[in-house]
Amino acid sequence: MAPVAVFVGVMGAGKSTIGAAVAAELGVAFADTDAIIEDRAGKPIPDIFVEDGEPAFRDLERRTVADALATFDGVLALGGGAILDEDTRKLLAGHTVVYLSVELADAIKRVGLGAGRPLLAINPRATLRHLLEQRRPLYLEVATHTVATDGREEAETTAEVLTLLRR
Repeated sequence: MAPVAVFVGVMGAGKSTIGAAVAAELGVAFADTDAIIEDRAGKPIPDIFVEDGEPAFRDLERRTVADALATFDGVLALGGGAILDEDTRKLLAGHTVVYLSVELADAIKRVGLGAGRPLLAINPRATLRHLLEQRRPLYLEVATHTVATDGREEAETTAEVLTLLRR
């Protein structure tokens, strides 16, 4: 059992929105590992960061992603930082991974300036720029397909992803 597709990208790229739309078009389930983590922890991700620390969150994230990759057969969206873990990147090697790329201006429009995003609590614009630069090579490393989302409507991006998945 394996996901039909796994979506990766920085926060604001559209992983949950496009992932859910693709899943609906394909008639399969959609899951977001951030939502699974919140369910398992019994609290929102910002609370996990504050109360337990980022290392505890990343450990829970690594285990959640590994479990979902092994047991979920729908469309899966990973949290933006999941690819920081080398073991997670290795696990993704056997999957169809869609990297939704987004540049800083569009990412900021989509996520605002950090509400509910623990990594954006201080200097969100500079932090988001850093995250984009730091993570882009890792997203590209795991990607089967790369789809730019800047300045595009959801339907247009969804259609491109579906075309790539049906090849």
